[in-house]
Amino acid sequence: MYDVIIIGGGPAGLNAAMILGRSRRRVAVFDSGEPRNRWARSMNGFLSSDGVNPGDFIKKGRAELEKYSVDLIDIKIESATYSKGQYVVNDANGKVYHAKKLLLATGLQDDLPELEGILPLYGKSIHHCPYCDGWESRDKAIAVYGKDRNGVGQALAMKNWSDDVTLYTDGTTKLTRADLEKLHNNRVKVNNAKITELEGTDGQLQFIVTDDGQKHPQEAMFFSTGTKQKSNLGQELGCEFTSSGVIRTRRLQQANIPGLYVAGDAARDMQLVIVAAAEGAKAGVAINMELQEEERE
Repeated sequence: MYDVIIIGGGPAGLNAAMILGRSRRRVAVFDSGEPRNRWARSMNGFLSSDGVNPGDFIKKGRAELEKYSVDLIDIKIESATYSKGQYVVNDANGKVYHAKKLLLATGLQDDLPELEGILPLYGKSIHHCPYCDGWESRDKAIAVYGKDRNGVGQALAMKNWSDDVTLYTDGTTKLTRADLEKLHNNRVKVNNAKITELEGTDGQLQFIVTDDGQKHPQEAMFFSTGTKQKSNLGQELGCEFTSSGVIRTRRLQQANIPGLYVAGDAARDMQLVIVAAAEGAKAGVAINMELQEEERE
């Protein structure tokens, strides 16, 4: 019987494990090895680790946990149930584990635009988060992808990082007169042509090819086409969700089910690595305090 099982071995899960390990709790961290930022070359905006490779960051975090005797188990958890004050989880091999508390740090998965040639460029010169990668794209020719009206806000926001911003609506023409006026006033160009292909070399976007035969020079692309929960465990456990599809949590990362906590991108807050780590720390403290209260006579 573990004190705490943590599902997800990213910044949120590992930081929670560190707090709990330092509190002398018996902890297991399960990780499937597919973090949201695995495509990226660098992890930015994290004080003391700015520009570090995401994989190297995780390796360092796992190494730091060794002295706390935290069990790091590299396998996917397939199901989790709660009954009579105890959590039961089953891994992909059918092995069963028990814990008093459960922390979900399972993260989100980005819905990538369905564009030919995007995968070799994603995480290198095509991104979803300007706060993570806008600085590296500063003063470049930046494309913003968004069908219908979905890219307007991001296109305007990207003016913070470059004066050369073009919104691509990929064959849709649903921008309103007010949208077009605001984009024009802020010197954002608009291209309504259907995109047929993205061209680039060694991860660097070079051209956006449209169905009118033109090749448009671009050096970076940002998109915001939505996310989804990487795991369905929250739904299976009966968690409450917000309208944006993340799990609703209270101040210290508590979910609506006793003994269940959620931290990182799967929960409601800013989706930044440093915030995920901080939420993991908050959850770790809250879980330990809850266990302390239950252990007192």
